[in-house]
Amino acid sequence: IILLIILLLPINIKALTYPELHYENAIVYDLNDDTILYEKNSEEQRAIASLTKLMTIITAIEYNDNQNEEIIYTQEMKNNVAWYASIAGLELDKPYTFEDLLYGAMLPSGADATVALAISTSGSLDNFIKDMNTLAQKIGMTNSNFVNVHGLDEVNHLSTAKDVSKLLSYSLKNELFKKVYTTKEYTMSSGKKLTSTV
Repeated sequence: IILLIILLLPINIKALTYPELHYENAIVYDLNDDTILYEKNSEEQRAIASLTKLMTIITAIEYNDNQNEEIIYTQEMKNNVAWYASIAGLELDKPYTFEDLLYGAMLPSGADATVALAISTSGSLDNFIKDMNTLAQKIGMTNSNFVNVHGLDEVNHLSTAKDVSKLLSYSLKNELFKKVYTTKEYTMSSGKKLTSTV
């Protein structure tokens, strides 16, 4: 599933041509005018892989009541990270800031950071996943269901191109999310440097 979001400056729409897409699911969405410009199978449910982390990040931002609290990366958190998942390189029993974890989830697509965000925000992965699905319904993501926080393939972990466009449109209205989403490099409180993988 590929999400194409284009922020358009005022142009003559008649001059806009679309390239041939080699993807089964796509949407081109103008955030300025809140208009869908092109879509292809945009309501077909598919696995969405690391796009899941967008939902994890905005859920953590909206549901975490104490974003200034120091977060310790625990053995419980580490035990919930698959050995083959992308990680931010969090160290066991080390403290991190909430923003460290947001950037760790976004830039290197770190499953360790998403798990740490989830457990520190909602007390458990199960509670956080319920929060993700509650927020998805609030946003209007009617064809989505989340069962994990990292996006690794799992039964019933599904969304659509159209729902992901709704998620990104909603999330970019949050200034902290927008800052994290648009940053390409970040230095964690531990001194570790993170860079975007895309």
